[in-house]
Amino acid sequence: MLQFIKEYDKYTEITGFKNAKFSDAEAFLKVNRKRAHVNLELQFFDADVIAGREHLYFAILNALQAFQNKTNISKSLAVETMLYSSAQRQIKRAIERCGIKPQTTSMAVTVIGNNPSDIRSLVGEISLCVGSKPDDSVLELNADKLEKVKKAFQVKNEEIGSITMDKNQNDAVTSLIIERVALLATQL
Repeated sequence: MLQFIKEYDKYTEITGFKNAKFSDAEAFLKVNRKRAHVNLELQFFDADVIAGREHLYFAILNALQAFQNKTNISKSLAVETMLYSSAQRQIKRAIERCGIKPQTTSMAVTVIGNNPSDIRSLVGEISLCVGSKPDDSVLELNADKLEKVKKAFQVKNEEIGSITMDKNQNDAVTSLIIERVALLATQL
C-alpha cells in the first residue's frame, strides 16, 4: 500500500511476496541498487520475522528521522531502514536478524522515494522478478510467525504479559518490537 509521509515529503510502499526465491531477489537487489537515475530506496526483509506492516512503517519513520537529524548510522536510507527494523546498530547483525536468506520464501519489501509512479513501477519489476503478485498477507503477524518473531527479537513472555491487559498477544508483540525499533535511536 502506497503511503505519503508528509513530514518528510516522501512516499513509501510496504508490501510482501510469497514463494520468493532468494537468488532472484538477491540479483534483483544488486542490479537495482545501481540504478542511480531513479531516486528510490529499496530493501528486502525476511517476512517471517516482521511483526506486521506497522513494524516496517515505524522503521522507515525512524530511518527518515535519523537522516533528517544527521544521526544516521549508515549512508543509505534503505540500510538505515534495515537497522531500525532489526533494532540493531550493526549492519551485519541487522541482516542476520531481518534480511533475506537463501531459505527465505516470504519476503517483505520497502520502497521509499519522491515519485509514486516510480515506486509502483519498481514494485512491478520486483513482481516480475519473483514471479508473483504482491501478497501483503506475509506481513501479518499470525500464530505461525509469532514464535519466530519472539525468538528473533528476544521477546520474553513476561514482557508480553505486562502489556496484554488491553491487547491480544500479537498486538502486544508488535508493540514491543516497535518499542525496540524506537529505542535504537537512543542508543549511543
